[in-house]
Amino acid sequence: MLNKDFYIEYIDGIPCKLKTPFDLSFVNKYGKVFKVFDEQRSGNLCFGTEKNGQRYFVKFAGAPTINSGDLLELLEHLESAAVVYQELAHPLLIRLVLSEKIGGGYSAVFEWTNAVCAGRDYPESRARFMALPQGNHVKVFEDIMTFHAHVAEKGYVAVDFYDGSIMYDFAQSKIIICDIDLYQKAPYTGGLGRWDSADDFAQFFSPEELTQDAVLDEITTVYTMGQTAFELFADSNRLPEAWTLSAETYALIKRAVSNDRDQRQQSIGQLINEWKSAMSVE
Repeated sequence: MLNKDFYIEYIDGIPCKLKTPFDLSFVNKYGKVFKVFDEQRSGNLCFGTEKNGQRYFVKFAGAPTINSGDLLELLEHLESAAVVYQELAHPLLIRLVLSEKIGGGYSAVFEWTNAVCAGRDYPESRARFMALPQGNHVKVFEDIMTFHAHVAEKGYVAVDFYDGSIMYDFAQSKIIICDIDLYQKAPYTGGLGRWDSADDFAQFFSPEELTQDAVLDEITTVYTMGQTAFELFADSNRLPEAWTLSAETYALIKRAVSNDRDQRQQSIGQLINEWKSAMSVE
């Protein structure tokens, strides 16, 4: 069906907006579609499917979504990302079930989770998440650091991690980390160099991530963890009066987001140890 600005394809009775017609029948291999995500920032086309009583989240690169750019580039990125999910498998990371070339593109199939996104793109679930007791947020932050200690141990650097990568399962009071597609083997040369300072998410990224051809490493991930703390305990405000924990925790997190890499904690392990020490006297 042709709309003024896009085509609408239907799959299992659910509409899907695309720039041009595209055969979506391959998705039925993964079960019946119950939800479509057709406006992802990444340009990928995503589905919720159900097969034999199991639900899955299917991420597909190769369809002309309204946000897609170079389709071949998207396909290559998702294929590379599948390797990242395999190598960084962890109880806190959404689980990759399979990945394959299919339907003229590439798909990555994950276990479905009932967790909801805690990012600013989802104001309703974010407001509910931010209203949780502070103790829940402390647990969330410590779990995020635990996962990123695993990331560093595996020799990777966190690239493009932001609040949209954090999902929260209210029923089980736990997080699921997703959208780590751009994580890279460290050291990685080639900062994003594509974020405007006014962008809503630019604050999550270290100076080196914002600099073309800069080197990214574990010290970069320390910065990302620092900004995540400000997101959880100061609603992204870095002023001391906005910080809801102790002055000791504020001081160490402020160091973590220093523009001077030498002033930051030099590893995630160091950041975790300093955090535990400060929290023990909280």
